[in-house]
Parts: sequence; C-alpha cells; structure tokens
Amino acid sequence: MSVILDGKKLREKLLTELKLKVDSFNKKPTLVVILVGEDPASKIYVNNKKKTAEKLGINSQIINYPYDVTEKELLEKIEELNNNSNVTAILVQLPLPKHISKENIINAISPKKDVDGFTPYNFGKLFSGEEPIVYPCTPKGILLLLKEYNIDIEGKHVVIVGRSNIVGHPLAQMLLNKNATVTVCHSYTKNLADITKTADVVISAVGKNIIEGEMLKSGCVVVDVGIFKDASGKTRGDVDFESASKIASYISPVPGGVGPMTITSLMLNTVELFEKNLV
Repeated sequence: MSVILDGKKLREKLLTELKLKVDSFNKKPTLVVILVGEDPASKIYVNNKKKTAEKLGINSQIINYPYDVTEKELLEKIEELNNNSNVTAILVQLPLPKHISKENIINAISPKKDVDGFTPYNFGKLFSGEEPIVYPCTPKGILLLLKEYNIDIEGKHVVIVGRSNIVGHPLAQMLLNKNATVTVCHSYTKNLADITKTADVVISAVGKNIIEGEMLKSGCVVVDVGIFKDASGKTRGDVDFESASKIASYISPVPGGVGPMTITSLMLNTVELFEKNLV
C-alpha cells in the first residue's frame, strides 16, 4: 500500500511556522482578492483564502464585482491597488466572464504584487530559468509536498498530464529547472498509458478520472491535482485511488493532498512579497 502524501498535515506545519513569522512583523501584509460574479465554487475558494489569511494575521480584503462589470473598471481598480503601498498582494479569482480579457487583467497586475505568479514578467523569469518574484501556487505546493516526503526528482522521469498555464506549463518548467526529465501529455496525446508506465512520477491535472493503476509503473509516485464531483456527487480526482495505491510507492489523496497546499502556497507567496518589498 502506498504512503499517503498528506497535504493537510504539511499545511498545518507550514502555516504554524508562517504565523510565527507574521506575528513578528510590526506591519502586517495585506492580500486583496478580486471576485467577479456569484459563482458558488469561486466564492468558496475566495472565502477559504480570506479565512486562512486572517488566522495567520494577514489582512485580507475581498472586492466583489457584479458579473457585468466592465474590463475598464477592473483595470482601473488594479491600477489603484498597484499604487497603494498598503497592498502587498493582488489576486484576481479565475475564471472571469467572457466579456473580460483574462490576459489584459493579469498583465495589469504589478509583478511585485502578483501573488499567483501569473504575470508575463514572472512567467518569463520562470521560463528563462531564472527565479521569479514568486512561483505559481499549485506547482509550488506540489514541489513542497514532494520535498516534505524526501522525494528527489533530479534525473527522474516526470509525466505531467495537463498543460494549463495554472499547473501543467509552470510545473513542467519548475521541474526542468530542478533537473527532472519532463514529458507533458494532454488531450491530443496518443497511447497515454504507454507514456505513464515509463514515469517515475505521474502528476495529473485534468479534472476528470483518467489514470488507472494499470497505467502506472510499480513503485512510482503519483500526485493527483484534479478535483471534481462524479455523477453521484462524490468528490473525485484524476486518479483511481484504489487501483493506483496498490502500485504506487507514494500517492496524494483527493481531497486532502494538493488542495491544501495551494492555499498554503498563496499565503507563503503573500508573505514573500511583503518581505521582498520591505527591502
């Protein structure tokens, strides 16, 4: 049976350490989250971020706009926040309505306040092999989880399933920068199982049940980033946990694996931005 990559346990450890650091500051970091519309899932994510920040002593503000807010209004607010010295970190909750350009909004955030690490400046730094101001939250959380369990990825073959700019793309580059050999698969990949069977580490971030135990090499490490509800309403991940846990040496559960590490990384990034702007 696999060893569980316990994101909840690591979250508590890291947040306890982070609270001690925040308590030592005379001035507290401030995280501002912009939410557009009333999407229930987005509201849950945003409220969880606010609650976590407040437990750490980080100031947190949610700016909730109606669905029909104009792109111009959002850009003006971001410019205002960029120029506000009391604001440490800015996050725009995705997805945005179709009438708003996600690229224009993200590009408008100051790289020094880009808590998600998504601006062209931070992406460019990452993809040129340099260190960005902060790393994207979910990939950062995955690497922290692997590090906690002493899983060395140098020289290992890592197969990533999914190529989003939130997880797959930045994670692939972060792993390459750590000397892993990386294969990125996606919806057009043929014979996926032939590729995953060669992997020392399989990381899936698709959002549908796609990885079965028979697709894995014995003793590999499995990180499940996907999360969705199946037809019965049960929360599931990309990986069939029952069959995969009989093959893998380590596996992250859903929920309780990568999810807790994403918000933890967001808090770590907020404090990193605060410290770097103090210099």
